[in-house]
Amino acid sequence: MSEKMTGKPSIDRPWLNIYPDFMKNIQIPECSLWDYFKMNCPGEDVAAIHYYGEDILWKTVFEQAEATACALKALGLGEGDQIPVFLRAVPEFMYLLLAAEKIGASVLCRDNTLEENVEAVAKAGAKVIFVHDFLSQRALNAYLEGSGVEKVIMLEALHSGSRDAMPDYVQECLDANYPGKKAQGPAVVSWDKFLEDGRKMKGKAEAPTDINRPLLRAYTSGSTGPSKQVIHSAHTIIGVVHQLNFYGNADGFRPTWLITILPPALVAVVISMMVMPMASNKLLILDPFCAPEDVDLEMMRYRPNVWPIIPLFIETVMQNGRVPDDYDMSHLLSSGVGCESYNNKQIHNAEKFLAAHNCHVNFSVAYGCSEAGSNLTIPSLTRPMTDGCVGLPMSLTTVSIFKPGTQEELSYNQYGEICVSGPGVMLGYDNEEATAESLQTHADGKVWLHTGDIGYMSEDGNLFALTRGAAPRFEGGDLATLPMENCLANANIEGIADEFFVVVPDDEHEGYFLPYLYVVLEDGYKLEDVEAKIRASLESYMQPEKITVLPERPFFHFKTNRIGMKNAVLEERKAKKVKCA
Repeated sequence: MSEKMTGKPSIDRPWLNIYPDFMKNIQIPECSLWDYFKMNCPGEDVAAIHYYGEDILWKTVFEQAEATACALKALGLGEGDQIPVFLRAVPEFMYLLLAAEKIGASVLCRDNTLEENVEAVAKAGAKVIFVHDFLSQRALNAYLEGSGVEKVIMLEALHSGSRDAMPDYVQECLDANYPGKKAQGPAVVSWDKFLEDGRKMKGKAEAPTDINRPLLRAYTSGSTGPSKQVIHSAHTIIGVVHQLNFYGNADGFRPTWLITILPPALVAVVISMMVMPMASNKLLILDPFCAPEDVDLEMMRYRPNVWPIIPLFIETVMQNGRVPDDYDMSHLLSSGVGCESYNNKQIHNAEKFLAAHNCHVNFSVAYGCSEAGSNLTIPSLTRPMTDGCVGLPMSLTTVSIFKPGTQEELSYNQYGEICVSGPGVMLGYDNEEATAESLQTHADGKVWLHTGDIGYMSEDGNLFALTRGAAPRFEGGDLATLPMENCLANANIEGIADEFFVVVPDDEHEGYFLPYLYVVLEDGYKLEDVEAKIRASLESYMQPEKITVLPERPFFHFKTNRIGMKNAVLEERKAKKVKCA
């Protein structure tokens, strides 16, 4: 450590030494999202979005957003209202987001169970919701009876696209959404009728501009714990986007940016996968009705320059066997994964696959969370993305490590809770107690987001994210999932194709945890062929209570289904206790 370093990352900010001056000195514009798009629009006659065979011009985006704002106002919506939007990543979602901002309202997104979605609508006090035309009668009745909703605006899935432009397998996926009995009744209003009523609206739709009022409300997926409503404003959205606008850029041509499947119920999808490419002169390709198992076909069909390859997607591309050996993936200008930690074996497999298909960009592992507006780091320029390295904090974002449960900042290479302060941090949750726990004003006067994730920072400013929450074992040692997985990955045990750990509460020692290991074996191998080598490669405190063989890695909301595995262990324990009793 140099003499000028204080030992506190929040003061030293060593990552800035790697940034060029222009990125250190950028300023977040104090403007609405509408004005931000206007500032960065490459021309109103340029296509902003491609949606199943149709190019949607920037002019159309602005016109449709204006029309949508008038229609919302005609429904009696205005400042402070929450507008539940249960749409896939279709162009109309962006119109609703911009329209909500114009009238001073916020969009509310959730993609959980029907019961949880109804609960969210009731909590919002919403009288109007937006859904696709494949809403079932049962679901409609649930909203009408359980949430106080009075009108349901129904949008055709292909209102802005062409079915003829869809491959058969995408048409089949779309068709599978339609129930035997579609929603109908006096509460249902078509999107076209909704817009028509807006054209009759008299008066002004716009509310006074307030870039700090709620604009996007999205519930977390519940894949790591109870689902929470995260609230962002235009300012926090732009605070992330403006730091990322360089990502995926190219000289000499306009890059394309593909989104497959991922819904706007996820903060990362709205901010870093929809708003960001649109605001940085990329053609956003929306492909929401591709089935997860067909992302490899859509990647080859669109040949995008940027494609958010979350773990589920890259695993599908590698495992399906439909990407020919001679397929050239050099169309990708960037390649990496977000969503969850990636262990060394997963990284090695992905890098090997990409290199074999002529894609030689650095494979990156991003880090962020909904509460931070999705992104906190950019790919590292100084070290490989292994051993939990998730790159450098964005230029205007301060990241440091604190002793868990405190505001005591730790120094370099010390494990603790990852905390962040910067322009992309959420306004809060819809729960004051949870907000106060996560957003804390420290002695430096800054508001810090306590993420609950455990990691450390190296002296060159690289962040290492290792696990979710501290998990001590009764006999000693902390069960950080990624370091445990990397012990196995680095051992390179013959016969293991994939592996991951799940940490479960120790029911005999309150406040402590136990590790459970899940492995996917190569053809011809059994657990007894690898178990001794597994245990030899792990330190004593890492020894799993049980090793379970799975046919493949399970996913939930696009992440490894650790919560499902944990619940299965808890149910198994419960059943054993009942049997013993």
